[in-house]
Amino acid sequence: MISKLRPLLYVAALAITTTPPSFAQKLDTPPEVSAEEAAAAEKFKQFIDKLDWKTEGTGPLGGMATLSVPSGYRFTGAAGTLKLMEAYGNLTNGSELGYISPLDMDWFAVFEFQDSGYVKDDEKNKLDADNILKQLKEGQLEANKELSKRGMPTLEVLGWQTPPFYNPQTNNLEWAIRLRSGDGGQTINYKTKLLGRRGVMDVVLVCDESLLSSVIPEYQKLLKGFAYKKEESYAAFSKGDKVATYGLTGLIVGGGVLALAKTGFLAKFWKFIVVAVLAVGAFIKRIFTGKTQKSI
Repeated sequence: MISKLRPLLYVAALAITTTPPSFAQKLDTPPEVSAEEAAAAEKFKQFIDKLDWKTEGTGPLGGMATLSVPSGYRFTGAAGTLKLMEAYGNLTNGSELGYISPLDMDWFAVFEFQDSGYVKDDEKNKLDADNILKQLKEGQLEANKELSKRGMPTLEVLGWQTPPFYNPQTNNLEWAIRLRSGDGGQTINYKTKLLGRRGVMDVVLVCDESLLSSVIPEYQKLLKGFAYKKEESYAAFSKGDKVATYGLTGLIVGGGVLALAKTGFLAKFWKFIVVAVLAVGAFIKRIFTGKTQKSI
C-alpha cells in the first residue's frame, strides 16, 4: 500500500498536503483505481477498523492531559497513534500520545508531548516574525543537507501562512508556514504548542490545503476540549520544577531539536529530526466517505 502513495517530507513536523482529494465516487468501482490499489485500500480499512477507537467521552493523552471527543470524531491513544504514524510512513519516537479526526478521516491532528520543562512566556510580546522566519529558512538549508543524503526531497521555507501568535490566557502558541518541496509541490505546516508545567504538548494539524479555511475553526474548537490535569497545568509551576533552556521563539525555530542535541541523542541517531508522512491517497480516504459511527 505505502509504495503507491506520494510522500511529503518535512523537518520535525507533519505536513498539510496540497493535492485536493476527490470524493465524487465510492471505492466500489472508481475507474481510475486499479485492482491492486483497491485491494490495498481495503487492507488499510481493515487495519483502521482494528485500532482502539473512542467516539465519545474523553481521550487520555498520556498521564498529563485529556481531550474531549465530540460526536462525529474518532480518537485513538498512544498505541493506536504509533501504529497509524508508522503505517503512514512516519519516523516515530515514542512521544506520540493521541490522534483525532472526523469519522471520515478527511483531516486529522496528532498530539505529542515534549518533556522539555516549563517554557517561560516572557517573549509573548516580543515575537519577531521576520527574524524567526530567517532562522527557519537557515535551519531548513542545513536540514536539506541531511535530506539529500537520505535521497529525500528537499524543502524550501517560503514564508508565513499564519505568523506566530501566543494566547496568554490559554498558553497556546500557534503558527503556520508555507513550504515548497524539491519536486515543486507546496505544503502548509500548521502547528500548535500547548504549554504545561513540565513541557509542551505539540499538536500538528494535517489536512488538504483546499479545506484549510474551513478546518481551522473546527480544529481550534476541538482544542478547547484539551485540558492538562490540574497538577500538570502551566499555572501549577512551582519553584524547583525543571525549566526549559529556551523560550517561545525557541519552540518555533527548533527548541525541541536543541534540547535533544544537548542529550547527545541526535549525534547518536541522526543529525536532524526528519519526519516523513505519506499522504493517504484519495482512493483510501473514499472508503470512509459516508460511513457512520456504527461502522467503526
